[in-house]
Amino acid sequence: MAALPRLLIFNLVTDADDPILGFTTDWINALAARCGWVDVITMRTGRVQVADNVRVYSVGKERGYSEPRRAWEFYRLLLSLLRQHHYTACFAHMQQLFAVMSWPLLKLWGVPITLWYAHKATGPLLVIAEKLVDHIVTASPESFRLPSRKMKVIGHGVDSQRFQRSEDSPADPWTLLSVSRIAPVKRLDVLIDGLHLLHQRGLTRTRLRIVGSVDGADQPYAQQLQAQALRLGLMDAVTFAGAVQHHQVAGEYQQAAIMVNLSATGAVDKAVLEAMACETPVITANEAFQTLLARWGDQLLLDAPTAEALADRTAALLEQSPEQRQQLGAELRQAVLHQHSLNRLADTLIRLWRTRDHLTL
Repeated sequence: MAALPRLLIFNLVTDADDPILGFTTDWINALAARCGWVDVITMRTGRVQVADNVRVYSVGKERGYSEPRRAWEFYRLLLSLLRQHHYTACFAHMQQLFAVMSWPLLKLWGVPITLWYAHKATGPLLVIAEKLVDHIVTASPESFRLPSRKMKVIGHGVDSQRFQRSEDSPADPWTLLSVSRIAPVKRLDVLIDGLHLLHQRGLTRTRLRIVGSVDGADQPYAQQLQAQALRLGLMDAVTFAGAVQHHQVAGEYQQAAIMVNLSATGAVDKAVLEAMACETPVITANEAFQTLLARWGDQLLLDAPTAEALADRTAALLEQSPEQRQQLGAELRQAVLHQHSLNRLADTLIRLWRTRDHLTL
């Protein structure tokens, strides 16, 4: 496939260490490998680790710029780049704001806009963006909730080189893992209750590691979880690890026996896919995985996210032989590679931008 001459990207956070959005650096570099040049306008930067043919320009949130100043910086940067270069396409990653702001200029310069959006929320800005952009791509049908003929499902972009099984980091056969922000919607209290039931059933070696940050509004919930673990006598069995940098997340999956995700977001959760890519069995209550995990539904899917159902599923997996668990992990990785690999996503986007009919993949 011939390289795309030049691509413009709008990004929220360009920081290779960011616990939540660090993966966008992987996406930028994957696209850069298929382009001559890539220019990125981002809301905020941190540790920038991009390919040699990538240039990153920040509107200054990391420098404390006000919203009016950031808007001025955005237009200053965009106008400067448009005057210097011709872009085949613009890719706005979770940046409906920049897509809407840039539309008049990009329309004038003849640059089509592709919006990536993968979230259950649908606000007024997204409604406007849907009308203006040329096409919308998302991870699953549940990840974009507005009716739109512009929307195409292309899967998530999981870096299969970063997220894979490691012989140097063997899994602890008794560690359950949760990777998500700490919030009521994640149902971590049910997870702790499930762990308590496992201990009551004699599986007292089972441990739970909770990886994720806490927003200010969710601090009471985090304190509730700690009090719950204390009340149930699980303080030695539950670890609140806090957020970890993006490059450390793979190690968390690799060292876990099972990744548990009880959030009913209705959208494909990237953390579940990353764990699967690391050949770590997953248990999820997210209905968006009904199709992907249908083959293993009686093992990995929860119809009702209760502590009892979770304990039943978890005990069955923990009691499998190492060979059975390894076989299951290998099959889960293949499912991710087939539908949700970063290489597949990058190739799909490049084909989208190279075709004359930008709505045909």
